[in-house]
Amino acid sequence: MKMQRFTIADAALEPSPGQEADIRVGNLVDERHGGPITIGYGRYAAGQSLTETMAVDDVMIVLEGRLSVSTEDGTVSAGPGEIVYMPKGETVTIRSHEEGAFTAYVTYPHWRPAHS
Repeated sequence: MKMQRFTIADAALEPSPGQEADIRVGNLVDERHGGPITIGYGRYAAGQSLTETMAVDDVMIVLEGRLSVSTEDGTVSAGPGEIVYMPKGETVTIRSHEEGAFTAYVTYPHWRPAHS
């Protein structure tokens, strides 16, 4: 795979697998492209929540809006320009605030095969 630049227009946002919340994700690079990581965008509608045990290491960059991420150790809130790291094996609850949120993410390894 060679160097590429992506924008939100490049992502086909689809419902997040296995979630009932109004959360959409769109991978731009994943296992189908031969690299070791997945990168993409996510959109959280207002007031959404999901809880899961991380199957991969996940870095989430908040581009718009605000999210809170909770674990048994506490809660962090992140807004535009802030990054949340969620290590593999950690159980997290991600909540979007009243304005919802738009994020970019990087996972290692690929998250989709890890959820299969």
